[in-house]
Amino acid sequence: MIGESNGKLVVKKMIPEIKFTKLFINGEFVDSISGKTFETIDPRTEEVIAKVAEGSEEDIDLAVKAAREAFDNGPWPRFSGAQRRKIMMKLADLIDENTEELAALDAIDGGKLFHHGKIIDIPGAAETFRFYAGAADKIHGDTLKMSTDYQAYTLLEPVGVVGHIIPWNFPTQMFAMKVAPALAAGCTMIVKPAEQTPLSALYYAHLTKLAGIPNGVVNVVNGYGQVAGAALTSHMDVDKVCFTGSTKVGRLVMQAAAMSNLKQVTLELGGKSPIIIFDDAELDRAVHLALIGNLYNKGEICAAGSRVFVQEGIYEAFLKKLEEKVKSWVVGDPFDPETQQGPQIEKKQYNKILSYIEQGKKEGATLLTGGKPSGKGGYYIEPTIFTDVKDDMIIAKDEIFGPVMSILKFKTIDEVIRRANATTYGLVAGVITNNLNTANTVSRSIRAGSIWINCYFVFDRDTPFGGYKMSGYGRDMGMEGLSKYLHVKTVATPIYNTPWL
Repeated sequence: MIGESNGKLVVKKMIPEIKFTKLFINGEFVDSISGKTFETIDPRTEEVIAKVAEGSEEDIDLAVKAAREAFDNGPWPRFSGAQRRKIMMKLADLIDENTEELAALDAIDGGKLFHHGKIIDIPGAAETFRFYAGAADKIHGDTLKMSTDYQAYTLLEPVGVVGHIIPWNFPTQMFAMKVAPALAAGCTMIVKPAEQTPLSALYYAHLTKLAGIPNGVVNVVNGYGQVAGAALTSHMDVDKVCFTGSTKVGRLVMQAAAMSNLKQVTLELGGKSPIIIFDDAELDRAVHLALIGNLYNKGEICAAGSRVFVQEGIYEAFLKKLEEKVKSWVVGDPFDPETQQGPQIEKKQYNKILSYIEQGKKEGATLLTGGKPSGKGGYYIEPTIFTDVKDDMIIAKDEIFGPVMSILKFKTIDEVIRRANATTYGLVAGVITNNLNTANTVSRSIRAGSIWINCYFVFDRDTPFGGYKMSGYGRDMGMEGLSKYLHVKTVATPIYNTPWL
C-alpha cells in the first residue's frame, strides 16, 4: 500500500533544489545549440520536475571535440597515476559530502528508494571512485623474453575518447562504474545519461569540476537515445563506446560502431536470469532471495532472477511461505523509510509491465498475488507472482523489467540446467542449495557471467560483472573493468651479445 499522508509529509521535506539542467561541455554548463529542452518527470507524482537541455548531434560534436582536445593535448592522460589518484580521491570525498542531495535527486527522478540511496548507491559510487583511484598508479605492462635475439615489453595506454551511455535504473552507480575506471586509465569522455534520469549525472559533472578534473575530460550531454546516443555511437572521433541497456539498443550501438570507425564496444544488456531452488534449501532463505531477486529496485534491474525454478519436493511449501511474505511487502513513496518498492520509472514502462501481466493471465499462468496498479497516483505496481508457468510462455522468455516473478517447477538437476540455459540471455544465475556438489555442478553448467550461490545481487567493485550470449560482452567493475579502457602496445628491440635470450 502507499502511505499517502505520511509520504506527502516526507516528500515536502526532502525535495532538493534542482541546480543543474544544462549540458556540461568543456567544463561549463551550457544551453543546447538548438535551445531545446525536455521535461524530466517525477514517477511518484507524474509531475514535471524540471526542463533539461536537450542535446543534439551538434552538441555531441562539441562535446567530442572538447574530449578529443583534452585527450590529445590536455594534461589528464599525461598526469602520473598518482596525480589522477589524488583528484579522484577528492571527487569521492565530494560525493560523500553531497550524499543526501544526490540520493534525493535519484529518488525524484528515478523513483529509487531514498534511504537505499543514502546507505548503498551514493556511498557505493564514492567507493568505486576510490577503488579505481587506487589502481591509477598501478597500470603496468610486462617485460617479455622473446625466442629470438630481441627483447620486448608492453605498454598499457588509454584507449582515448570514450562514450558512456548509461541507463535509468541505476543512474548513480552506472555513472561511477563507467566513469571511474575510464578516468583512472587516463581517458576523456562524454556521458549520455538516460533521458528519464539526467539530474544526478549533471550533479556529478559539477563535482568533477570542483574536484579539479581538467576541462573537457568529463562531458555530460542530456538527450534522447535516437538522437544524442546515435550521434555518440557513430561519431568518427570517439574511440570506444560503453553501453548498458536493452539488447535491442545494444544491436544498434554495435551497428553504428561498425559503420563508423570500428570503435571498440562494451555492452551490458538484458537478462532473464534463473534462481534455482533445490529441495534441500533452507526455505526462509530461499523465499527471501526470490523476493529480493525479483522486487529489488521495483524489478527494474537487468540481473533480476525473474525465472524462479523450484524443485518439486518443496514447491508447495515454497509457494505458501512466499505468498505469506509478499503480503508485508511495502509499496510506496521512496522517501518513506518503510517503503521497500517505489514507482516504476515512467508511464511507458508502467504500461509495458501491466501488459505483460495481462499476457501471463492469457497464457494460462496462475496469478498468485498482485497483478494490478497500486495506489491512486504515480507509476506504482503491486508485486506480482505467477505460478504454473511454462518455459514457452512470454512471461518466462521476455525481460519484463518490473516486479513480476514467474515460478516454474522442476524434478532433476539435469532438467533444470537444460531449462535454465534455454534462453538467449546469460547474465546471472542464483543457486540455492546446501549440497556442495550440486552448487559446484550447477555453477559450472549455467552459461552466465555471474553465479550467486545461496545469495543474490552480490555486486562489488572488486568483482567483474557482465554477460554471456545476448546479455552482452566485456565486463564492468573489478580490474577487468579497468583493462577495457587500455590499449596494449608491444615494443620490441634487438639485443646483441647477450649471454642468454
